[in-house]
Amino acid sequence: MSATIHPLQDQVAIVTGAGRGIGESIARHFVESGARVAVVSRSEENSSKVAAALEAIRPGSARAYAVDVADFDAVQKVGEQIAADFGRADILINNAGITRDNLLMRMSSEEWDAVLDTNLKGAFNFVRSVLRIMIKQRSGRIINISSVSGLMGLAGQTNYAASKAGMIGLTKALAKEVASRGITVNVVAPGFIETDMTAVLNDEIRKGALAQIPLFRFGQPEDIASTVAFLCSPAAGYITGQVLAVDGGMSM
Repeated sequence: MSATIHPLQDQVAIVTGAGRGIGESIARHFVESGARVAVVSRSEENSSKVAAALEAIRPGSARAYAVDVADFDAVQKVGEQIAADFGRADILINNAGITRDNLLMRMSSEEWDAVLDTNLKGAFNFVRSVLRIMIKQRSGRIINISSVSGLMGLAGQTNYAASKAGMIGLTKALAKEVASRGITVNVVAPGFIETDMTAVLNDEIRKGALAQIPLFRFGQPEDIASTVAFLCSPAAGYITGQVLAVDGGMSM
């Protein structure tokens, strides 16, 4: 009887913001699909905890890395270390993100810069760290995790919306640059997902959000993870430069 072949068998995936929430769910889904995962988080404690949990699922499936994705030089060093540890890089998931919500008239330049540097520049930094490897391999999958906020804008999130809309532009331009090398680049734009980030919302905000969602419920991290895994699978080999909203219909 032949062994089960998983859709991402032996693929090496880098997942940023993997210390919790959506990123952790993506990393776990990848391991369960046969991939090996570089678990990247700003917090060494969080990345190590998640990597240990993944190793318990399948020994040899994960390693932990701690880096501030906004730091270009530090990210290049981590990219080199990941390449040395795993020998290749097949998948990059740019999921790391923060919020510093405020009305624009009250928003400080520090709040603006922190969000753009982490969410948008962080994606650029990690793409730069692995792109040469993928080009040399003539294969690769890059998924940038945007947001419904980047599609339709949400009041009090001009910095966050700008960073997430910027990821869409980055994706479309990059997809055209690397398509001839067998690399696809796509966006997944989550709506309201049950994570630590949404757990702090009060009842009034939650009710207001639910009223805008045709499916009338928040999504689960696994909803995003399974979508990302599909876009990284052979079944999605002819999809590039696209934005897939996973938001219960909120942005339609």
